[in-house]
Amino acid sequence: MRLKHNHQHHVILNKRKTILFLFVYCGSLQLLCAQNQTGIKKPMEIQLTSDNHGHLLNTSQCFSKDDQWIVYDGRNVDDGIQQNGTIAMVHVKTKEIRTLYTTSHQTEYGPGVGAVTFSPVEDRVLFIHGIRNADKENPYGYSRRTGVSVLISKPGVGEFLDARNIAPPFTPGALRGGTHAHSWSADGKWISFTYNDYIIEQLSKKDSSIKDLRVVAVMNDSRSVQVPDTSGVENNNGKMFSAVVTLVTEHPVPGSDEIDKAFDEGWIGIDGYIKKDGTRQKRAIAFQGNVRDQNDKTKTEVFVADIPDDITKAKTGCPLEGTATTRPCVPYGVTQRRITFTEKGIQGPRFWLRSTPDGKWIGFLTTDEKGIVQIYAVSPNGGAIRQLTFNDHSIDGPFNFSPDGKQVAYIADNSVFITELNNNVSKRLTQRSPDAEKPEGPVVWSNNGKMLTYNRYLKGNNGKNYLQVFLLSL
Repeated sequence: MRLKHNHQHHVILNKRKTILFLFVYCGSLQLLCAQNQTGIKKPMEIQLTSDNHGHLLNTSQCFSKDDQWIVYDGRNVDDGIQQNGTIAMVHVKTKEIRTLYTTSHQTEYGPGVGAVTFSPVEDRVLFIHGIRNADKENPYGYSRRTGVSVLISKPGVGEFLDARNIAPPFTPGALRGGTHAHSWSADGKWISFTYNDYIIEQLSKKDSSIKDLRVVAVMNDSRSVQVPDTSGVENNNGKMFSAVVTLVTEHPVPGSDEIDKAFDEGWIGIDGYIKKDGTRQKRAIAFQGNVRDQNDKTKTEVFVADIPDDITKAKTGCPLEGTATTRPCVPYGVTQRRITFTEKGIQGPRFWLRSTPDGKWIGFLTTDEKGIVQIYAVSPNGGAIRQLTFNDHSIDGPFNFSPDGKQVAYIADNSVFITELNNNVSKRLTQRSPDAEKPEGPVVWSNNGKMLTYNRYLKGNNGKNYLQVFLLSL
């Protein structure tokens, strides 16, 4: 009887083991199949900051050249630069935080700092800095700011990259207003930015026919610029030579390629792009331009500005530095082209144009036939538009292509996504979050393509919500 009982007991145990094995095996297969359906295991999300203030990431170039640090400013909302006085960085492994720059005499009116980026070739950051004498009567503004850089080995020591001169005689290579949202070229020798002119802004207050129109400008390291008088705090010398590179007009002709605003630009390729004739254009900017359609309604299209190696040469009768009544002129050799001719224009949340590293495609946002905001792309030479994402939910903000040009990263449906460019397959990298804690703003790649960073709002220990920096290791 005992032998029979033991035999039955072992049979039951073996059956249970077999069932357990099959359960675990099938579960593993289901997990494997689930991973194969997405093509990628969901990476672990790491919170890098947690203190009770904002940590706002810029739209790109947030990683140091060695990918060890992520730079941010102290804002808790996308606007509000005038009230922020701090630039800092956090280490991706140790979570150490280092303050790189703090403004002097910071008030609610300025000077303010923000929109910070890392140089791709040097341990240097660059950010918007409001005019130093900002106060209630003359607060921070679009035409009252400059680009200041800091070496991470010399925190607190700011250097002006773009020169500023708002008193005649104006200076070639110096601007007369405010630079914004700086973006480095791949070799770190050029910087692009949007620009508003202080002189024209003041004229527009007296003459309604004159308007302060936003343009795109660049600066390079060809030579430094000295201005006649830097005794006050409105003018400053600069380490780089600056020039406006887009043409705008107060009254674009309906149906033409004329624009009254140039904005939210990006460099094309790490080494430019190949033109239709087979030659390489080494320097080019893709930017958004506001045109008027046949019904005189404003819509936004994609434009390209081809930029010569030398931006110090002026066109005859059109000075780079502008005059007391005219804007700074575009340098000799710059050409501006419209490359999209869409029915409704590009649309969606605010974003910056981005190019694949090889310069073959310029990415932009607009809505599909269902009204869903998707990512599209067009060649710098114009032509057919290619749809990159086919999601059931809209893109929520700025996007960035991976350093190898194979993927694009963005936020949608309260999650971080990437889309493979070769097959247009989208992959959710993070679980869908509640609205209060969803990922915010852009998703930025590390230089080696192995990490992504972005923001989330989380409650601090004082019960208030703060933008924190998060990392995904791929």
